[in-house]
Amino acid sequence: MSFAARFTARSVLVVLAVVAASCSEGTESPTAPTPGGTGVLYGNISASDATGYMSSVECFPFTECAGNATGWVQTLFRRLQQGGPATINNTGVPGQVISQSFEDLGRRIGRTYPGNFITNQVPFVKANTTVLTIFAGGNDANTIGQIIQAQQAGDDLRGFIDNQVRQFGEDVAALIRAVRQKAPNTKIVLLNLPNLGGAPYMNRSSAIDRGIMQRIAVGMTDRINAQVGNNTFVVDLMCDARILEPASFSSDGFHPSDRGYALMAEIAYPAVANTSHPTPPSDCALRRVAPVY
Repeated sequence: MSFAARFTARSVLVVLAVVAASCSEGTESPTAPTPGGTGVLYGNISASDATGYMSSVECFPFTECAGNATGWVQTLFRRLQQGGPATINNTGVPGQVISQSFEDLGRRIGRTYPGNFITNQVPFVKANTTVLTIFAGGNDANTIGQIIQAQQAGDDLRGFIDNQVRQFGEDVAALIRAVRQKAPNTKIVLLNLPNLGGAPYMNRSSAIDRGIMQRIAVGMTDRINAQVGNNTFVVDLMCDARILEPASFSSDGFHPSDRGYALMAEIAYPAVANTSHPTPPSDCALRRVAPVY
């Protein structure tokens, strides 16, 4: 069974190079754009998807890189620019997980991460952010799966999964609270997870292993969906059939393709641009694409 989304050596070098450059310049924030007094300031917190990893036109972390980039964040930002003045503060870092708790979990099997969302991205959220997107859970889900594969989860696998999903939910709530402390008036738009048990990188896995990943991803999505309210919207990837189509994935079967990133931007835009957004459905057939574990 292959739980993909490993942080590649190339991505590590990119992040280290950009961070080193930012430090040498003595900048207060790693982000390039300086927001103006008017218009939309779009912020983003996420992992490798923030740079459009595995798309045809990837970006360096911490740069605006709007031009012809094919990642969902950059595509969404260009659409926002069509409506008037807009700047971007994309703090996403490839390979990160949501919290220190998931960094610690991965260390049990020798995994290391270039930080986490709460500790390493929230400090760079700007107080006047208009809208901020968050896409969390992919690397965290794979970490849980890798612990299980390494037989480090104990005898009660369902209990282990449910405890880690519960921790993820607490971390999502903590992330939102931390963002609100930095930018009290920002609209927060979370993207929930698709059913990773049905993603192409799981195709060669056993039915049980696909069911395990499904239990993890569906559980995480439920925790994300629970955050709706208080100027916080959730964009539904779980129940959109287009997201799980093979053409929406890159060659590694985990990261989106250009089509997948374009779909993410398309699905997220109404929540980003409008003052209301429908609550994700509590059930759909796509929650059960693998055997129930």
